[in-house]
Amino acid sequence: MLAIFVTINIQEEYLEQFIQASFGDAEGSVSAEPNCFRFDINQDEEVATRFYLYEVYEDEDAFQHHLTTPHFLQWKNQVEPWFVGELEIVRMKTNFPSDAGWRAQKATLTDY
Repeated sequence: MLAIFVTINIQEEYLEQFIQASFGDAEGSVSAEPNCFRFDINQDEEVATRFYLYEVYEDEDAFQHHLTTPHFLQWKNQVEPWFVGELEIVRMKTNFPSDAGWRAQKATLTDY
């Protein structure tokens, strides 16, 4: 599995709007993308305008597909003007859970 960890800093005046817009991208990713197995949105405790996204995809093709989806493109067009600086993206290979474990969890991703 391919995991990505994204660090995003945003302008303070767009804090709540960013959170709401990001919910749409996360929900769309886990519900409409069969090969997206995780999409977490985390907010820094000390720097309220800093967010961390943790996403897990089947492979590079699934991640590239994500970048073309309507929910991602809508999110990007809406929030990109609010960014402060460049995004930091770390790409990782998952070790735990196993690939089968990620797939088994998929059915519960929309139980929120």
